Formats: sequence, C-alpha cells, structure tokens
Amino acid sequence: MLKRKIYDDLVAWKQRSGGTTALLIDGARRVGKSFIAKEFAENEYKSYIIIDFGNVSKDVLDIFENDSTDLDMFFAKLSVFFGAQLYNRESLIVFDEVQQFPRARQLIKYLVADGRYDYLETGSLIRLKKNVKDIIIPSEEEHLEMFPLDFEEFLWALDDEVTVPFIRRAFEAQKPLGQTVHRKVMNSFRQYLLVGGMPQSILAYLNGKDFAASDMAKRNILRLYRDDVAKFAEGYEDKVYAIFDGIPGQLSKKEKKYRLSSLGESARFRSYEDSFIWLNEAMVVNTCFNATDPNVGLALSADHATQKCYMADTGLLVTQTFMDKGYTDNELYKAILFDKLDVNEGMILENMVAQMLRCRGHKLYFYSRCDKEHRENHMEVDFLIAEGKKIAPIEVKSGSYRSHASLDKFRAKFSSKIGESYILYTKDVMRSDSILHLPIYMAMFL
Repeated sequence: MLKRKIYDDLVAWKQRSGGTTALLIDGARRVGKSFIAKEFAENEYKSYIIIDFGNVSKDVLDIFENDSTDLDMFFAKLSVFFGAQLYNRESLIVFDEVQQFPRARQLIKYLVADGRYDYLETGSLIRLKKNVKDIIIPSEEEHLEMFPLDFEEFLWALDDEVTVPFIRRAFEAQKPLGQTVHRKVMNSFRQYLLVGGMPQSILAYLNGKDFAASDMAKRNILRLYRDDVAKFAEGYEDKVYAIFDGIPGQLSKKEKKYRLSSLGESARFRSYEDSFIWLNEAMVVNTCFNATDPNVGLALSADHATQKCYMADTGLLVTQTFMDKGYTDNELYKAILFDKLDVNEGMILENMVAQMLRCRGHKLYFYSRCDKEHRENHMEVDFLIAEGKKIAPIEVKSGSYRSHASLDKFRAKFSSKIGESYILYTKDVMRSDSILHLPIYMAMFL
C-alpha cells in the first residue's frame, strides 16, 4: 500500500463540507485516484458504494436514466444492486471515472441538495470539451488535483520517513546537510528520477528493486495514453501524437521552448493550439509559459504561443526517451543512475523540477528574451515563481553551476521585483553571489 498525502485532503474535505459539496479528484490516468477513493471510503465511512463508469452494467445506467428524479427509489435500487446498506450521513457514494458518464456528474447538484450521503468523484480527461459539452457543471462540486507520488511519498514507499523532515530543517536554516547525508539523499532522488511517481511503476520497482519491471509498467501507461488520444482527440490526434512524441527531443535542446518547426516547416501555433491544450487538460504534460513582463501576477503577461512542454511524470519521460528500444533493462537504468550513459541529465532534472513545482501548487512560467542583434540582451530563466510580493527566479543546473549569465542579467533587469534567487543543482546547500544554491530535491519546499 502506498501512502498518499492527498488522503489528508480528503479527510479535511469531509470535515469541512459536512455534505454541502461533492469532491472531484482530477488527475492523469493511472495516478492512483481510484485506489485512494476506495481507501478513503473504507476507512472513513460506515458503508460505501463505488460505481465504476469505466466498467458499468446497463442495469446501473438504467437506474441513472430512469430513477434519478425519484431519489428514494434511486438510492434503494443502488443499495440492492451493490449489496450495500446506506446510512444517513454515514455513507459515501463514489462516481469513479465519471467522465465516462457525464450525466452522473450533472446529477451531483440534486444529490448534494438531498443531503443524505457524501459524494466523491474521480476522473481523467475530465476537463476535455468532449466530456463536458452536454452537461451543466454543478457549482456544488469542489476540485482536487492529484499528481504522481512526490519525492517524500516515494521515500515513504521505501520505508523512509525520517529523511524529508531532516532536509526540511536544513532548507529552513539554509544549512548544508553534509556530504554523507547529501550523497545518500541524492542516490534516493536519482532512483526517483528513473522510476518516477506513477504507483504501478513504483510497486513494480519495489519488488526486488527491478528497474526493468518498472520500465514495463511505464510503457503500459504510455500505451494507455496513446489509446486515449485516439479515443478523445478525434480529428486532430495526429497533431497530439506529434507533440507528445517530440517532447524528449525538445527538452534535450539547450533552449527547451517547444519549436513548432520540428513538426513541419509550415507548422503554426494556431493550428496546434488545441493539441497542446488537450495534453495539458489531460494532465499528461506540464505546460510552462513565457512570462514576458515578470511580476507577481505572472499569468497577466503569459505568452501562450511560447511554451515549454514537460512530461507530467519524469519516470515516464525516461521511458519515452528510450521507446525505440524494445525494453529498457536494468543495466541501462543503472548506467543512467551512476551517470555512465551519455544522456541529457539536464532535461531529466529540469522536467523533475517542473513536476515538483506543479505538485506544490505552482503554475509554471519561465522567462525568455531573444535579441539576435544584441546577444548581450539574450536571456532565459528556467522557472519563475511568486513568493509573497516578489518573484523568485530558478535556474536548474546539471553540470557547471558557477556560470549563470542569464540569471545575473535577469536579476539586474528586474531587481526591484525579485526576492530570493535560486540555483537548483546536484550539490549541497550553499549561498554564493547572493544566490541560494539548493540540492535539487529541495525543490519540494519552494
């Protein structure tokens, strides 16, 4: 069993809501939504019913179609069909994979108003137009995003609950961990980079520390994502495939902005915009936009036509990078783990930082200015986040960290708007040139 932080959010919702709202868990496929819903139902309620709309019988659909106007009959039939006694204010009804039957989601308004039971929904691809176009979205619905396991949750899976509290104290004090501890944490973090945060991948890895088994689980997930594209992106699936398949190549470049020219000489953002949106709304990727006028309200100056496209899970990125190989065996993974393979570590680290920032609740922004006539004005900063009334620029370094010309130029240009500046790298905590250098795993605290 994998321990997830979102469980506490579900408990908090139950206590706060008191039945006045339903809760929708939105997340990518195979991120663990159904599992956490079942665990929550079993532990926190006297009884529960889970209706999986991805594999539901016609008899159940008939109940929704024909009996939803008579809630007494509606609940009675559900109770009989699933063999579960329902108790006033002590039972939970779960609509699993609710995007498969949007009418059930629309019914939430009336079920919540009835007040007898609590309602939890889970969904993937939930924000796609195809899955909401014929329904009225209930205002009684709270939303909660679910992401792949973060680094701390990964360590919990390894039976380690002491490391993160220790490094959190070091982060807060801005003090180095010491080389022995830092090396140990970096070794665990590199395992996390390769395995990723998808539950199936982690469980496969835990069975004998087998990278090959983990890789097979990730390949199955990537195939599932491609099947979803074929099913839900009808009419422009080829463009979605092209963008998705091109992510490793785009991230391997020095400037990681997604260059549409790689998709064809005549490719324009206008014709591909819906495809980028599709991948983002499916939560398969993490999109990072160029903030052309950096300020606390980063969204106000976001240039949506200039974006970076990261994989939502870094473990999936590693597998996708080597998809041309029939399988990725343990030896290849170990070569990457010990930095013995000529693979762009920078793209893997930067993708992980994007993943960690999203998990912390940040929307993703970067800064890029291109001046071909005056190269001294050219600059690109990997990430920007808001910290209070200031912005914090973040640079990710896989190799040399002493040179940071773009960051220096950015700090000089926007000095009045900047609070702390960060370099995330593979070494221990250090402050140099008024920049806080943090080991990359500390991105979880930003």
